Amino acid sequence: MTELQKKKLENGREYRNMTMRALEDKESFTVEGYAATFDTQYLLGERPGYKYYERIAAGAFDGCDMSDVIMQYNHEGRVFARTRNSTLTLAVDGTGLLVRAELGGTEIGRELYDEIKGGYTDRMSFGFVVGEDEKAYTEDRESGLVTCLRTIKKIKKLYDVSAVSIPANDMTSISARSLFDGAMEEIMAWENKKKKLKLLLEV
Repeated sequence: MTELQKKKLENGREYRNMTMRALEDKESFTVEGYAATFDTQYLLGERPGYKYYERIAAGAFDGCDMSDVIMQYNHEGRVFARTRNSTLTLAVDGTGLLVRAELGGTEIGRELYDEIKGGYTDRMSFGFVVGEDEKAYTEDRESGLVTCLRTIKKIKKLYDVSAVSIPANDMTSISARSLFDGAMEEIMAWENKKKKLKLLLEV
């Protein structure tokens, strides 16, 4: 793990992957995609007997600080677009957070556009800090499978959106592992409480 990765994890930043595409417009170098979709449950991590799901609730971006969001490549290096100079626009709709970036301002931006248009790079990740979340645990009595569903209710700060070369890039996988490990500790604490309650009821 690099020092930058450590710093971002310590600051509570998390990363998720979504898809993006190049728009067919000969006069611009525009790409777009949803950085987040609402009420879509996805598997974040699993271990034998345990699964950890997550979803982003509608309204999660209400009040979110999106004052100066940048678009990067793999979360590091050059800035390809940003909200401050209007080359990056963000819009919350009924589906989620729609991102549109104009990459024609620099030579490397136009190169990235060609990569996205050609399908060589078609994933996007976004970096954010959670303001409020909620976790629900369930257990299947027949299989013994314990499931945790984390609902992100509020996103406090959106830092960046990033084109990524590999869907499960290092930043994303490290963040996911860190979050999942913490969830496993919570699941074990939940199971211990349940066992203690069962023993008390049997007395």
